[in-house]
Amino acid sequence: MDMSSPYAVVLSPAEGPILAVLAGTTRALSGREVARLSGVSANGAWKALRRLAEHGLVREEPAGGRTTLYSLNREHIAIEAITALTRLRAILIDRLRDRVASWTLPPTHASMFGSAARGDGDTCSDIDVFVVRPLGTDEDDPQWRSQLDELAKAAWSWTGNHTSIAEMPEGELTRLRRERPPVVEDVIRDGITLAGEPATSLLSRI
Repeated sequence: MDMSSPYAVVLSPAEGPILAVLAGTTRALSGREVARLSGVSANGAWKALRRLAEHGLVREEPAGGRTTLYSLNREHIAIEAITALTRLRAILIDRLRDRVASWTLPPTHASMFGSAARGDGDTCSDIDVFVVRPLGTDEDDPQWRSQLDELAKAAWSWTGNHTSIAEMPEGELTRLRRERPPVVEDVIRDGITLAGEPATSLLSRI
């Protein structure tokens, strides 16, 4: 899955970002606004809006002169599917949180970081997950290893992307806070908390 444009798995390069823009507001937008906010060229946006309007997904409203306003038709029978497509990254985060919450051996902390968290990865990008193993749980504990393996398998099934897990023991947190290796800086900057205390406080305090 393209983490920068998850909806690209189904929608065209123009329609995906345009529908994401329209789904994110209840205000009618001009074609120029839609193009600017979606990053699609003016001509590309106009063609996509016309096609979406023909299928009833977008409503057109004359606004005087040559201006036309566009809004998402939230009564369309395809709206639930369209909304889900524009929320795929959020759905992935929710699924990761639910899967980690189901673990028999809960982690001290877990977060997604890197390109998947920033939303700028592509189909070849890994889903990076930082996990802090709790005190009293051995690195080779079969249950713990099984949880990590199943998380990676699930993420692959959901997205088609490999998962890279950076695992640290809780006993190493003090050293990590002091030395601040690149992975810690990345998690603090981009991390999206999946379980436990937010990384910004867990890894920043002395």
